Amino acid sequence: MSDQRDDLRAIIFKNRGALLSAPALLLSLFGKPSAFSITVGLPLAFLGEALRCWAVGYSGATTRSDHVQAPKLVTAGPYSYLRNPLYLGNFITAAGFTIAFTGKNTFLTRAALAIATLGTIAGVYSIIIPHEEEFLLRHFGEEFVVYCDHVPPLIPLSEPAEDGAGDYDPDVLLSAESKTFLTFGAMLAVLALKSLKA
Repeated sequence: MSDQRDDLRAIIFKNRGALLSAPALLLSLFGKPSAFSITVGLPLAFLGEALRCWAVGYSGATTRSDHVQAPKLVTAGPYSYLRNPLYLGNFITAAGFTIAFTGKNTFLTRAALAIATLGTIAGVYSIIIPHEEEFLLRHFGEEFVVYCDHVPPLIPLSEPAEDGAGDYDPDVLLSAESKTFLTFGAMLAVLALKSLKA
């Protein structure tokens, strides 16, 4: 049973990009933005993307792999505040786009889109975060246990944990984040088109 669960987690991890495209497609198809919703939602989307870029600058191109890998345990930068800053950034971005796209939807449609979008993301992450953390525990052992004891998974600390390991490399962003930048740009383009038609 444990092997089947691990296999399922690995499949979901490998296909996380495709799974997380579904919420973007829902918003693109059914969203009805307003000037107010765009004004409120877009800064949140950009904040989430900035957090993601900060995290990827520390974790590197391994974030795009089809399977979990980590040549070293990164605990500096955003990883000194929480263990999963990249995923928190994605969730914030999704929340921002959900707000931006649904300003003119009815309350029920807006709620349904928010539940579908953010629920899908939360569901995927509830599976792949334990998958990643089991990998990190196997590979880094006590070092990862100590890190987990000091740094929470998703709610950031108010002050960074001390003695973080890792360095920020802005050069990795173009190679590691090209797909994310394209998706983000596509969402902005769709949002702009929908707002012009409204």
